Amino acid sequence: MTALPPAAWLVVLGLAAVALIAAFLLVDLDGNLAYVLPRRLNRIGAMVLVAVAVGVSTVLFQTVTGNRILTPSIMGLDALYILIQTVLAFALGASTLLTLGAPIRFAVEVTLMVGFSWLLYRWLFTGHGRSLHLLLLVGIVFGVFFRGVSSLLQRLMDPSEFIILQDLFFASFNRVDPMLLLISAVTVTVLCIPAWRLRHRLDVLALGRDTAVGLGVDYRRTVTLVLVICSVLVAVSTALVGPATFFGLLVSALAYQLCNHFRHAVVLPVAVLLGVVALVGGQLVLEQVFAFDTALSIVIEFTGGLVFLVLLLKGRIR
Repeated sequence: MTALPPAAWLVVLGLAAVALIAAFLLVDLDGNLAYVLPRRLNRIGAMVLVAVAVGVSTVLFQTVTGNRILTPSIMGLDALYILIQTVLAFALGASTLLTLGAPIRFAVEVTLMVGFSWLLYRWLFTGHGRSLHLLLLVGIVFGVFFRGVSSLLQRLMDPSEFIILQDLFFASFNRVDPMLLLISAVTVTVLCIPAWRLRHRLDVLALGRDTAVGLGVDYRRTVTLVLVICSVLVAVSTALVGPATFFGLLVSALAYQLCNHFRHAVVLPVAVLLGVVALVGGQLVLEQVFAFDTALSIVIEFTGGLVFLVLLLKGRIR
């Protein structure tokens, strides 16, 4: 699987991504093209954006934490997203939540998730004696708390309301607002620029904190910047399509397996291309081959969960 050099994998995955995108656009393209084609382009744009945001944020997060089975969702952002949806549905009603303007929901979700991350970083990572490990631990605790509150409210809801709400708990590329997609694309692009410029420092950080400090890397400043980038990327992606907890773990694990080294100049684009291939190819297969009427995120999350268990049981990747 690693016989090809990393540069060759970039070419192969790039060609595969382009071919799958073209197939997704052109297969069974009939009827009113002015209606069908923009909808397909919108869905492809959402899948590519999620692949970039999740792939980049997961690789960066694993580098600064020094652990390849962790993802940014450990900070509790996915649980916070579910809590936001549950509270709004409980207070307003699930049907009212769905009719609420998409820009309003998007703004509320992104603001709350980024604000929560900022408070965590401000409280736990900037003071004297604070550490990244404490930040991760508190993020886990808050995630459990958010899920507990969400579960309680869901049990108090009317079953018909809960069924409507449940559709929002899985990533969906069919209900993406084009204007929000454009805003998200600009945000992700702006954040990926400093992430790419940090690639050499990230290579040093992958060697460990003490080694990075010894080689002249401003550890606290670099890690704080990376965490902010990861938080905003995850917040935008989650608010746009919904949570994708194990998707980042899946693409990052495969990217490291293919590259067989830690150079972020290669690992980052490989992870992004793998995400594009997985999302576009998976959706194409579900629609055209199996006519499988289900959310792609369910299949992706199931596969990512299996990868997580394999990495955990192997015990080699920390």
